[in-house]
Amino acid sequence: MSLRIDRVNGRRDIHRFVMLPWKVYQGDPHWIPPLIGDMKKMLTKHPFLEHAVVEYYLARRGGKVVGRIAFILNHLHNETHDEETAFFGFFEVMPDDAEAARALLLQVQERARQAGLKTLRGPANFSSNEEWSLLVDGFDSSPSVMMTYNPARYIGFIEELGFVKAKDLVAYYLDNPEPPERVVQVAERLASRQGVSVRPMNMKHFRAEVERVRHVYNRAWEKNWGFVPMTSGEIDHMAKELKPIVKPDLVLFAEKDEEPVGFALALPEYNSALRHANGRLFPFGLLKLMWHSRKIDMLRVLTLGLLEDYRRTGIDQLLYLRLFEAGRKLGIVRGEFSWILEDNMPMRQALEKMGCRVYKTYRVYEKRIA
Repeated sequence: MSLRIDRVNGRRDIHRFVMLPWKVYQGDPHWIPPLIGDMKKMLTKHPFLEHAVVEYYLARRGGKVVGRIAFILNHLHNETHDEETAFFGFFEVMPDDAEAARALLLQVQERARQAGLKTLRGPANFSSNEEWSLLVDGFDSSPSVMMTYNPARYIGFIEELGFVKAKDLVAYYLDNPEPPERVVQVAERLASRQGVSVRPMNMKHFRAEVERVRHVYNRAWEKNWGFVPMTSGEIDHMAKELKPIVKPDLVLFAEKDEEPVGFALALPEYNSALRHANGRLFPFGLLKLMWHSRKIDMLRVLTLGLLEDYRRTGIDQLLYLRLFEAGRKLGIVRGEFSWILEDNMPMRQALEKMGCRVYKTYRVYEKRIA
């Protein structure tokens, strides 16, 4: 049967786009089903769409959907990095369907050429501020919250079309965290010399706290590879999404003279509970989620950043240590720190001093197309 690539058109196609992974990952014990309603909102109402061009495509054979992909033109990325780059994302294809994988990637490649762009990069769903990269090592366990997961065969599908590594990202793991006493003492002493204190988020002043995050975030990461500043709408959207599940003791601010100079954000590993909802909160998914949330013993540190003048001062280690302390009070005995750029040696060294080890590797691919 012949293969056809169609652009997504209307609600029914969006539904097909969202539901395909249930077929792709059938029987895979490590895949975590996303919430269907949240995925549909992301694809159609996310504030990222206000400054980007996003087109979704489905691969069909004999009337059945066998693959999907998105073309993404992120104007803010190109303005920030002075590039002419397009991205592909939300890439999924049925097992062993190399033909569909090739056709989908070529569709986005041709679309990028038509737009006059020179490089195609991905996967990105939508940018480095959301989920991005391809898992290339560490397929023996489920992904942490807001991290990607994919079959190993996607590596071959992408590389066979001439994509090469642009950058690797690593995830660190720490079991039963007990930081060395020497590390604790050094971090606290260095932070004290800087006149920096650390405090948790105050949920009574949530809006003001989000403004503090906004103040630090875009400045702390502005020189990182692949970084794209978050718009006010995107930060507000993320804050709204995370507010119901955030633990205030796992959101820390480093301050000097009551002004934020850094922050850290960690979340309990809700994926271990989310898998039981199978994409739907109603009628019983919410009850399952609440029940299994009681057993969470792991957290993911999503982000930790400092303003440039406060890096290499021990404040990063102090933030990690305070997260350890807060986590233990919540029954947390394991942690993932992700993702970290492969060449971000200061951050990697800080983690390794505390006994962390790399246990997953992700890759962002790119291909010159002009």
